[in-house]
Amino acid sequence: MSHSSKHWLQRHVNDPFVKRAREEGYRSRAAYTLLEIDSRDRLLRTGATVIDLGAAPGGWSQVVSAKVGAKGRVIAIDLLEMPAPPGVQFIQGSFLDPAVRAAALQAAGGKVDLVLSDMMPNVSGIASADQARAAELVHKAIEFCGVVLKPGGGFLVKVFQGEEFAGILAELRRCFASVKTRKPAASRGESRETYLLAR
Repeated sequence: MSHSSKHWLQRHVNDPFVKRAREEGYRSRAAYTLLEIDSRDRLLRTGATVIDLGAAPGGWSQVVSAKVGAKGRVIAIDLLEMPAPPGVQFIQGSFLDPAVRAAALQAAGGKVDLVLSDMMPNVSGIASADQARAAELVHKAIEFCGVVLKPGGGFLVKVFQGEEFAGILAELRRCFASVKTRKPAASRGESRETYLLAR
C-alpha cells in the first residue's frame, strides 16, 4: 500500500462523519453534506420528485427518500451497480446515454423538482485532466436540467475549484435565476470540492 493510500485510509477511519454514517445507517459520509445544505436551503420537500446523478453508494438517495416520503419519487442513476435504498428507483447506466435519460424521465412521470449531482469521473491522478472531465460532467448535467426540471426547480451540484470553475458558474448564472455556493462542514476542508445550488 502506498504512503498516500495509507494516509487516506487512516484519515477515513478517523473521520467523525464516517463514524457517524456507520452509526446512523447511512451508506456514505456524503449524506451529511446534503443534510446540512437541506437544513439551510430547504431543498427537499414532501412529495417532491428528485433525480440523483452519480448516486452510488446511495447516501444522498437515502436522505432524499426519507425527506420526500411515500408521495415523492426518487430516481437514482449511476454507472456502478447499487442496491436501491428503500423508496428509490435505481437505473444503472451513464446519464449521458439518451436511453438512460428517457428511462429516468419515464420513471419520474414527467418533469422533476430537483436534480442532484455528486458525480465524479474515474480519476486518473492528472489534476488538469481530472478537473476537465469533472467539469464536462457538470456541463452535461446543466444541459440535462434544461430538459427535466420544472419551472422553479433546483439543481445542486458538486464542483471543484480550479480553472474550470468560472465557466461552470457563468453557465449556471445564464440558466438559473439564482446561484449560491455552499461548503458544508461534512465536505473535507482540504478538498477542493464545493457545492453550487442553482434555482
